[in-house]
Amino acid sequence: MQDVSLEALRHSASHILAQALKRLYGKVRLGIGPSIEQGFYYDVEMEHRLVPDDLSAIEEAMKAIVKENLPIESRTLDRKEAIELFSERDEPYKLELIREMPQNEVISIYQQGEFLDLCKGPHVESTGEVKFFKLLSIAGAYWRGSEKNPMLQRVYGTAFYDKKELKQYLFNLEEAKKRDHRKLGRELQLFFFDENIGSGLSVWLPKGAKLRQIIEQYLIEKHEKNGYQYIRTPHLGLSGLWETSGHLSYYRESMFPAMDIEHQQYMVKPMNCPFHMAVYTNDMHSYKELPIRLFELANVYRNEKSGVLHGLLRVRGFTQDDAHIFCMPDQLEQEIKNAMELTRDILNDFGFQQYKIYLSVRDKNNPDQKYIGDPQQWDIIENQFEEIVQRMDLEYQVDPGEAKFYGPAIDIKIKDALHREWQCTTIQVDFNLPTRFKLNYIGEDGQEHLPMVIHRALLGSMERFISILLEHYGGDLPVWLAPVQIRLVPISDDNLAYVLKVAQSLKDHGFRAEVDQRNDRMNAKIRRAEKEKIPFVAIAGKTEEEESTLSIRLRHGKNLGNMPIASFIELMEQYVREKTCAA
Repeated sequence: MQDVSLEALRHSASHILAQALKRLYGKVRLGIGPSIEQGFYYDVEMEHRLVPDDLSAIEEAMKAIVKENLPIESRTLDRKEAIELFSERDEPYKLELIREMPQNEVISIYQQGEFLDLCKGPHVESTGEVKFFKLLSIAGAYWRGSEKNPMLQRVYGTAFYDKKELKQYLFNLEEAKKRDHRKLGRELQLFFFDENIGSGLSVWLPKGAKLRQIIEQYLIEKHEKNGYQYIRTPHLGLSGLWETSGHLSYYRESMFPAMDIEHQQYMVKPMNCPFHMAVYTNDMHSYKELPIRLFELANVYRNEKSGVLHGLLRVRGFTQDDAHIFCMPDQLEQEIKNAMELTRDILNDFGFQQYKIYLSVRDKNNPDQKYIGDPQQWDIIENQFEEIVQRMDLEYQVDPGEAKFYGPAIDIKIKDALHREWQCTTIQVDFNLPTRFKLNYIGEDGQEHLPMVIHRALLGSMERFISILLEHYGGDLPVWLAPVQIRLVPISDDNLAYVLKVAQSLKDHGFRAEVDQRNDRMNAKIRRAEKEKIPFVAIAGKTEEEESTLSIRLRHGKNLGNMPIASFIELMEQYVREKTCAA
């Protein structure tokens, strides 16, 4: 979250942007222009269709307004005055907002020179304070986000108090473009989307499927070592499952329509919870069996709007590393702690050492929010959450009001190489499902008791996590994750038999090795391997064959020289064991 002063600066920059647009293009009707996490934007309606080439002219007009150092002053109006003012200025979108305000709400405006806007603030004191800014892009945006409303033009920008921070941000933006997982997915031949198959449905090519297999096998082994049982559940089920769980009432818009099969309604699953509850209720359970930890790599499908689909980050079909933990109340704290430690262990293996914890809890000051379960139990669990992250010495933030109605959660956002935050892990206590599915276990007293349920996903979705991985590493994946770890290149056909023999030996040791047998020059083969971001290129000619060695190059050109095959295998084993990158 940005600090208040930066929010004020960016909010003021959005007003300067709108003022510049009015000066340049005359009749411009104002939508909204908020400060956002990474900058600001303003939505406008005007005849001129903005194109990227217009941004430099708009920036110059903004600089002129900054140079004028206009005071930014606020005043309040009553409803009648506000309606008259914005009617005179022909601002229908502002009038719509005013008319929807509660009768007793104070209406405030901010003015700088000839420009004024309906606004609550905050702002800096004058336009002269907004010195370091940059306009970034143009987009279309429906007024108030509704497709029924007019399409406005949106101009995005960012602003900082410090020139170095702006420069670093712009550098990160350019770096992010290079690292865009959609671009890398094409270049590295990992995945693609095809409108003939369907929007938001990814197709995984051999290398991408191999990457997924590596991650999935790692996750299964990691979970089994930590006491989880791996299960598989169907892709669809009777709609009654989601009626029982309550998802049909709260989540129907995000679910694909039901299919009528032999007069029964089936739905593809948007989440796995009902199936995992069914696995638990399939048998009787004693307190001696608890905790029971069920884990699944499950395909789910959600009816996302086409406008929000974005590569692998937002898709309609994806795989969750989903788990439900069934335990007794006195086991709950330890199970949450175990899930946190497993998360930290897994994220560390993937190269993510920086992350922030968000505790999604109730807003006790909002009586309108309804929560399932005993308030005292909520208090206990919310306190346990905070105590656990404090003991683990993790940076965290409490988010009142962010808890779902059925339970509080720990959400973990990882930071990538460009210091961007990505939501991955969710560890959530669920007060809803145990009651709805009538879960129980036989206690030490011989009576039935209601178990606690923890719902958790550590990577979130396989598709989204792989997109984050690709952008974090810029495609230069650690050796243990690389779909192809070694590309062997014979200098001539005379050395091909030797290279094939060595490749087989490397495969026998568990490495993913392949031989480039294409009819190209050696340098072209090396460049191709580097472009495909393969960690190691092993070259072999007459000398290497005679000495039973390989000439080893790292993916970005560093030459390790000739190396005995046994030594190279030891080096590879070290990289895989330590889960590090080939520099």
